[in-house]
Amino acid sequence: MGGNPAVRLKQQTDYRFAIYYNEDKSPIMGDEPPPLGKSEGATPSQLLIAAVANCLSDSLLFALRKFKQNPEPIETLATCEIGRNEQNRLRILAIRVEIHIGVLGDTLENLDRVLAQFQEFCTVSSSVSVGIPVNVFVLDSSKKQLYPAS
Repeated sequence: MGGNPAVRLKQQTDYRFAIYYNEDKSPIMGDEPPPLGKSEGATPSQLLIAAVANCLSDSLLFALRKFKQNPEPIETLATCEIGRNEQNRLRILAIRVEIHIGVLGDTLENLDRVLAQFQEFCTVSSSVSVGIPVNVFVLDSSKKQLYPAS
């Protein structure tokens, strides 16, 4: 949330890199799928959508906890659409994030207010969405879509 985050990448072999986010912790592994790599780590696209999904999940949890609400456990699924741009280069065209809260939406106070504003607090998705559409959905434990309102 604060400061200027940094990571250090160290090549392991071919396209597999160790990604150090904290020198005291084991690294996250990044790799490309075949034929370039061996799928021995998350792809750069997966890391990007993980960052967007993680930030949105954190923002929703933070916003609900401000009202002393407990939506846990939260499980989030993020996917992206990859396609070619006008120059025929592969690009992430859109990101979809589904945040599943672990309780019924009806049991949470101030939910409408939280859902209307939680995305504004997400540094990563707010930054990424300038160039890539980020489509966010929130569902409760009964799979009822809470956001956007259907």
